[in-house]
Amino acid sequence: MTLETLETTQNFTEFRQQAVSRIETVLQDLLPNDHTLPARLHAAMRYSTLGGGKRIRPLLVYASGLCLGIAPEQLDRPAAALEMIHAYSLVHDDLPAMDNDDLRRGLPTCHKAYDEATAILVGDALQAQAFVVLSEPGWGVEPDWQVRMLAVLAQAAGSRGMVGGQAIDLAAVGHELALPALEQMHLHKTGMLIRCAIQLSLCAVGITETSEQGALLLQYADRVGLAFQVQDDILDEIGDLQQTGKALQGADRSRNKPSFVTLLGLREAQNYAHRLLEEALTALHGWKHEADHLRALARLIVERNK
Repeated sequence: MTLETLETTQNFTEFRQQAVSRIETVLQDLLPNDHTLPARLHAAMRYSTLGGGKRIRPLLVYASGLCLGIAPEQLDRPAAALEMIHAYSLVHDDLPAMDNDDLRRGLPTCHKAYDEATAILVGDALQAQAFVVLSEPGWGVEPDWQVRMLAVLAQAAGSRGMVGGQAIDLAAVGHELALPALEQMHLHKTGMLIRCAIQLSLCAVGITETSEQGALLLQYADRVGLAFQVQDDILDEIGDLQQTGKALQGADRSRNKPSFVTLLGLREAQNYAHRLLEEALTALHGWKHEADHLRALARLIVERNK
């Protein structure tokens, strides 16, 4: 496979384009071929994973890797594994028993394009494939740190991470949450995979999370993770449906789900997103140009329109 080169000296637009192109190539290669049995399941896995998207989590893996001086080749599998977990979570989120969405990025959701049973199996298979991708040998990470990668991804995806946040979200429907409870929910549901992007890069170079570099990068990740969800809530309320690729504006409000907009109001939610952005950027003060892509990604997350 031919992969794009990533450099700290690129402007952010070039970096973003080349990093997205790189992860698309990596995912194409690491997902099961749709001619391999069971072909329909594999086709649905590829449909759900390769159907576009912002690729924010792989971008964070690559950008933090550049910040830490890690070769992109050591980050391809962590970035792909993380995106597979994210893709599985979206397939399951869209199911009738969860958010019951018909569109994802302007295309039919997996259970609409295929069927509900296939969508459930797609999520199960993508989650398993993520750990296959990380566990295979010979891609440049020390075995002890490779095991650590498996552990942090499992925790980020599980009951103490994304799935736990989703459970809290489902239980919160019809209830009002105070800001600290809403933050905790989304630090798990959305924030854990964003935090995991940084953790995987730290593992690739053997830096502990308690080191000065590790702690500051994780502080950045936590602020960015919350900002991502705040902006999602804002776009759910006022986003252009053609841009967001969704079928309904104000979906969270119509489902009686707590959100930063329903709790704070639109203007204060926008102010809160910008405060989180400033806190994320403050965590990067110790780095120079090598962290510029991380800075630009934080701004992108808050300023995006889809």
